[in-house]
Amino acid sequence: MSSGPNRDELLIEPDTLEGWLDRDDILVVDLSSAKTHQQYHIPGAVFLEYAQIVAERKPVSGLLPDVDSLVRILSSTGIGNDRRVIAYDDEGGGKACRLLWTLDCLGFHDYALLNGGLHSWARERHKLTDAPTLPRPADFHAHFDATPIADAGYIKARLDNPAMVLVDTRTREEYTGERRYAERGGHIPGALHFDWQRGMDPRRNLRFRNAAELRAELEGLGIGLGRQPVVYCQTHHRSSHTYVLLKYLGYHEVKGYHGAWSDWGNRPDTPVETDA
Repeated sequence: MSSGPNRDELLIEPDTLEGWLDRDDILVVDLSSAKTHQQYHIPGAVFLEYAQIVAERKPVSGLLPDVDSLVRILSSTGIGNDRRVIAYDDEGGGKACRLLWTLDCLGFHDYALLNGGLHSWARERHKLTDAPTLPRPADFHAHFDATPIADAGYIKARLDNPAMVLVDTRTREEYTGERRYAERGGHIPGALHFDWQRGMDPRRNLRFRNAAELRAELEGLGIGLGRQPVVYCQTHHRSSHTYVLLKYLGYHEVKGYHGAWSDWGNRPDTPVETDA
């Protein structure tokens, strides 16, 4: 069964990370764009191209690659079972959180998210460099765990189960079907809308919003702690941020629907709602 860091360990602040940069048991992983990483990044951070941790079977994108491929990629990046992974990106955490969801699927839980990512780090004047970091290859051992994963079959079998709550993290226009990026527009029947950006605080450099405020907002939407959340977006990129956010808030057995709307909205056998 998937577990992970406790609430106090899941997020790390820039001030704390700056004091850890010389530690051999820490690996900082940058999932920013390649252009951004070349211009500036956290000293010692290794670059991981986001496209390497997602798979595509057109028209479906954002799938979890096979375990052997992931093990090769993570090992070559320097991710091993003996080092704590600190992930960040330049967009508020979506790509970094997708890595953390992937690590959960591989049975690895010694990780943290840099709160606010590159935005908080750079805007608060922490050290930056353009010097490349050559990865030190590691030997990553995976212990596959399907607990964090949902697919269309899992969701279809539970659409009438009140214990599950579907959380659609796309824009309101995508949720209603006004904007469509698949054969069909709309949302999964019964899904509740929570735009992933609602989890960020722009006044605090895209850190997670105040936990009490978030819990109250989610409870008001019907996403209570007693329900099992299944998050999705278009490709489980944005919804990965919400996956980590919900874990931080104390939700248990949160699942991510990889493939997400690019799968559900392109299938002939899935029901769709368009009325907001």
